[in-house]
Amino acid sequence: MSGSASPGFTPTGTIASHGDRRRVVFATVIGTTVEWYDFFVYASAAGLVFSRLFFQPAGEQAAILLSFATVGVSFLFRPLGAFLAGHFGDKYGRRVVLVLTLIVMGGATTLIGVLPTYAQIGLGAPILLIVLRILQGISAGGEWGGAVLMAVEHAPRKKRGLFGAAPQIGVPLGLLLASGVMAVMAVIAPGDAFLEWGWRVPFLLSIVLIVIGYWVRRRVEESPVFAEIAERKEQTRLPIVQLFRRHTPLVVIAALVFAGNGAAGYMTTGGYIQNYATDPSGPVGLEAGPVLWAVTGSGFTWLASTFVAGWVSDKIGRRATYLVGWVVQLGGVLALFPLVNTGGVGGVFAGVAVLTVGLGFTYGPQAALYSELFPASVRFSGVSISYAIGAILGGAFAPTIAAALVQATGTTWAVTWYLAGMTAIGLVATLLLRDRSGIPLGPDHETEQAVSPIRGVSKA
Repeated sequence: MSGSASPGFTPTGTIASHGDRRRVVFATVIGTTVEWYDFFVYASAAGLVFSRLFFQPAGEQAAILLSFATVGVSFLFRPLGAFLAGHFGDKYGRRVVLVLTLIVMGGATTLIGVLPTYAQIGLGAPILLIVLRILQGISAGGEWGGAVLMAVEHAPRKKRGLFGAAPQIGVPLGLLLASGVMAVMAVIAPGDAFLEWGWRVPFLLSIVLIVIGYWVRRRVEESPVFAEIAERKEQTRLPIVQLFRRHTPLVVIAALVFAGNGAAGYMTTGGYIQNYATDPSGPVGLEAGPVLWAVTGSGFTWLASTFVAGWVSDKIGRRATYLVGWVVQLGGVLALFPLVNTGGVGGVFAGVAVLTVGLGFTYGPQAALYSELFPASVRFSGVSISYAIGAILGGAFAPTIAAALVQATGTTWAVTWYLAGMTAIGLVATLLLRDRSGIPLGPDHETEQAVSPIRGVSKA
């Protein structure tokens, strides 16, 4: 069996049915939605309540920075999750890693929902919060790579962008679900009741989502590319070592591509806009409920643009789609705060919705782009570690940096230029890459895959 056929074939050479592919798409969407729901519930709570419940003794401004810093702390542990998931995913398969990361993420999220506050146990409260946040980071570091490879390696060659968009739309779906549940709780438990117990309910609901996600993922077949590698007993012994020995420059460039998207994306997913728009001493000063509904609405525009971008990348190539996306994202970055600062919920929605169109076009093709960059034997490691490093460089501390810039300058223009600079970095990184849309993904084509995707470089 040829490697070019493997994304649509089982190890025995029979064509995978449409039903098999639908199950894979459904499983990756459900699984990543659950994972990112957990992640974004935390980010929303960090922007709305954690500064007052866990860090208040530090003072109002410092508490806000500390709360956002806990969002970023988890990113520092994503590479550890990526290293572990990449090693075991390239050695033992994609599916086992996906099930494990789902359980770890959901368990940590549920436990946050029952944590005592600083007023109840003192310094132990923020310490426990950070420990659980670290577990979320380790899980997130391993989740994404496995999900995108399951989707892309099952896909027909000419539909990898579309199939790869499936785990990508799990991110806006997670944002939509997390913001929606938070908004509902702000209605059910308004004011002090939200601060006392309402914020805990979205965390506790994670246990239900874990059960659903676990059931769905257990029913999915292993990636046909990995199944073929395993059948031949060709698993790489130390995939991480091989990755960095041969592909370090590629890992860095791929990471910078995602960093350009992540910095802008984490204005909403990291909770910054929610905090900024609800700050009673700020220029907007809205209630939490309307802001959460505005962010929820932007989840729809992000979802739609992500899906469309994946489809478009199958028509015009990953690189061209990204280049369009960077231009649109820059426009969204420049429009974000002028729209939010109009002071109404409509302005908040317009600002984040316009931004998410560009975010979708610089995120929708990412699964296919990353999968086509790395050889089959180290693909899980390459995809996961590039994503994790990019998350640190881009999204990890973007909310903290934004809050610090506003506190230091008294204006949001400093944040706008920061986000514009990160967008430019993503654009330059994309220009450094060749388009590899449609390259064979199977192990028979390792030689072709090993030719460097970096422009001007012939070998990895």
